[in-house]
Amino acid sequence: MTIIDLLVDNANKHPLKTALVELLPEDNSRIEVNWQNFNKNANRIANALILKGIKKGDMVAMLMRNSLIWLEIYFGIIKTGAWVVPLNFRFNADDIQHCMNISESKILFLDEEYVSMINRLKVSFPSIREYIVIGDNTPAGFSNISEILLSNDTDEPDIKIIESDDCGLYFTSGTTGSPKPILLPHSNMTFSAIVEQKHHYQTPDDNFMLIPPLYHAGAKMHWFGSLITAGRATLLKKVTPKYILDSIQAEKGTIVWLLVPWAHDILAAIDSGEIKLEDYDLSSWRLMHIGAQPVPPSLVKRWQKYFPDMQYDNNYGLSESTGPGCVHLGIENKLKINCLGKAGYGWKARVIRDDGKDADIEEIGELLVKGGGVMKEYFKNPEKTSTALVDGWLHTGDMVKKDKDGFLYIVDRKKDLVISGGENIYPIEIEEVLHTHPDVHDVAVIGMPNERLGEVPAAVIQLKSGVNGDERTIIKFCEDNLPRYKRPRFIFFDKVPRNPTGKIEKTKLRDKYNEG
Repeated sequence: MTIIDLLVDNANKHPLKTALVELLPEDNSRIEVNWQNFNKNANRIANALILKGIKKGDMVAMLMRNSLIWLEIYFGIIKTGAWVVPLNFRFNADDIQHCMNISESKILFLDEEYVSMINRLKVSFPSIREYIVIGDNTPAGFSNISEILLSNDTDEPDIKIIESDDCGLYFTSGTTGSPKPILLPHSNMTFSAIVEQKHHYQTPDDNFMLIPPLYHAGAKMHWFGSLITAGRATLLKKVTPKYILDSIQAEKGTIVWLLVPWAHDILAAIDSGEIKLEDYDLSSWRLMHIGAQPVPPSLVKRWQKYFPDMQYDNNYGLSESTGPGCVHLGIENKLKINCLGKAGYGWKARVIRDDGKDADIEEIGELLVKGGGVMKEYFKNPEKTSTALVDGWLHTGDMVKKDKDGFLYIVDRKKDLVISGGENIYPIEIEEVLHTHPDVHDVAVIGMPNERLGEVPAAVIQLKSGVNGDERTIIKFCEDNLPRYKRPRFIFFDKVPRNPTGKIEKTKLRDKYNEG
C-alpha cells in the first residue's frame, strides 16, 4: 500500500467527511475541505504537473508555510510518481541553493513571501522549469497556483506507483551543518502512519491540532495517524497559549503535539493568571504528546498538575527514521517522565558500545534502531549512508542507557547538536561565522539549558592577543550575520581548550559553564 492509497480510500469511503480545517487568525475565519475535494484538488495538481512534463522519478520542491493547499500540493506531486522535496522555510539562501542543486527539482511551489529571495537565486537553478506561486501577487517569470486549481481534470492519474517506489526527499542538517538529503519510499510513509495510529489509538472521531511546520517529518508523520483513520485535522497558523486553547475549545480538538517551548508558554500563562482554565471547556482534549528535543521532567510534572486526567506521551525520532515513533514513552507509562521510552510499534532498538557490542544495563552507548521507517539512503552520498546504515540498523548518534525494564534514557549526543525549541542548531555554523570576526582567535559553541527552549547556544570566544572583550560588538556581529534562532544567547570570553589532535574539548566547556 502507498501513502496515496490512504487518501484515495478516504475519498471513496468518507467523501463528505471533513478532512482538514485551516484557521485564519487574521480575521478569525476558517476554511475546510472534505476528503473527496482534498483528493480532487490533489488530482488537479498532479494532472497539471504531468502536462508540464513531470514524470516518475522527477523532483518537485515546496517552499511554503502550513496551509490546506500545502498538503494538496504534497499529494499532487507524489501522485505523478515524482519525489516531493519539502524545504524548511527557515533556511537561508545558501541552504535553499544547496538543497535545490542536490535535488535538481524541475518545479518549485512557493508562497509569495519567498518570491523576492527566489528571484535572486533563480540563476543558480538551471533544472527549474517553472516557479508556481501560492498567493495573489505573481511577478513576471512566475506562474500562479490558481491556474492549476481551475482545471476540471480531477481523474486519478494513470501512473503505476507501488510501495517500494521513492516519493520524498527530506533535508536535515548533518554534523557539519549542511542539510543532508534523506530518501524515503512509500513504504516508509505508510509504516509511519500505522505506527502513529498504534501509539496514540487514533480513531475517525479524533481531531488532531496540527501546529508544527509541515516540512518537518515529525509534524506530517504525526498527521498520518489522521490520514490512516480518516480523522479530522485542524491547522493552526498562530502559536500563542491563548490561541492554542481557544482553538482546541472551538474545534473540539482531541490530540495536540506540542514542542517544549509551547508547552512551557501555556504553563507560564496559567501560572501568571493570564489564562484561567476554568474559562475553558477542554473536555475534548484527551492527549498531549511532545518531542523533537529532550523534555524536562519538571515541565511534565507541572503539566500533569494542571491536566491530571490528560493522556501524555513522549516521542523520539529523526528524519532518517521517517519522523517520530521509533522510540516512544507510551500513554500507559505516563509516570516515567524522565525517559525516552521503548522501541515503538514495529521497531527494534539496541544500545551499543564503541566496539559494536551490546551495552549492559545502565551502561551508556549509542542508540541504534531498526524498522520499516528507516530511510533508504542519504541521496547521492553512499559514504554517509554506509556509516549510518549497518545491517539494517540506523545509527542515531544519540547516547543512551537502558534500564532493567527496557526503558531508554537519553544521556548525550555524539554530535554537538543544540536543539532549541525543536529546531536543530549546529554549532559549527555559528563557529564559522564568529571565526570571521577580526578579534576572534578561536571559538566554541555549546548548548546551555533553558527552561523554555530546552537549550540555547552559547559562544566561548578566545580573543586575539591584546584584544579586550566587547560583548556588545559580538552580539551586533551575530545580529548582522546569523538568523535570530541561531544567535548565541550567552557570550563568554575564555580560552578554548583543544585536545592533542586539535579537537575542541566541549565537554570541559559544558561542565564549566553549565555549572554556572
